[in-house]
Amino acid sequence: MSNAIGLIGGSGFYSFDKTARQIQQDTPYSDDPIILYASEHKHPVYFLPRHGAQHAAPPHRVNYRANLWALKTLGVKTVLAANVVGGIVKDMAPGVLAVPDQIIDYTWGRAHTYFEAFSDDRFEEMTEAESHVDFTYPYDESLRQRLLHSARVLGSPIHDGGTYGATQGPRLESAAEIKRMAQDGCTLVGMTGMPEAGLARELGIAYASLCLVANWAAGITSDVIKFSEIASTLGQGVGGIHNIFNHVIENFGD
Repeated sequence: MSNAIGLIGGSGFYSFDKTARQIQQDTPYSDDPIILYASEHKHPVYFLPRHGAQHAAPPHRVNYRANLWALKTLGVKTVLAANVVGGIVKDMAPGVLAVPDQIIDYTWGRAHTYFEAFSDDRFEEMTEAESHVDFTYPYDESLRQRLLHSARVLGSPIHDGGTYGATQGPRLESAAEIKRMAQDGCTLVGMTGMPEAGLARELGIAYASLCLVANWAAGITSDVIKFSEIASTLGQGVGGIHNIFNHVIENFGD
């Protein structure tokens, strides 16, 4: 169980293994159990659809705390997350796969930490100082390199690095907002990168993101964003995410 790997799927990536069995995991952060899909590979794998059954929860309503807690309870120490994003710079064109190395949080109002009170008995062994987790490098570097290596072995073009700007959603951003984010150094924009990455860090879970650029961000081109084009890009790119994740899993520990 200690070598269990968690996969978090986003838009367009709703399953990983057709033979997986559905399981339910209770958490103190949700009234209803979290639904996951368990399968055996080289290591136990738990696939978790981020938005829940039937993609019911929009980005700002995803129960990120319950999701990560469910994986932690099942013994997961490593999480590979798939994120669908918009591209802000020319290297991040639609269809590109990227493994970001930084993140900026523009979200608000989300339950973004487990440390609501230092007296919480779920963390009774943790001191006040220890609750202020280091987030200098938000993605686990070893796991990032595994994703990059697997992509290269498979011959999948991939971009190393980038700054993920996490916005509130569910609406898309304005051109002015994207301009500001570009000035801040963001190269990608999405709605699900935070608080997921921060919560994983609080739980001591190694976490890395594989991003699929589905569209140019607002104002980068003169075109209006069309969801039909996003869907087409997702359809072409999700298979690449699946293959890279599978290669990482099958070679994990080597």
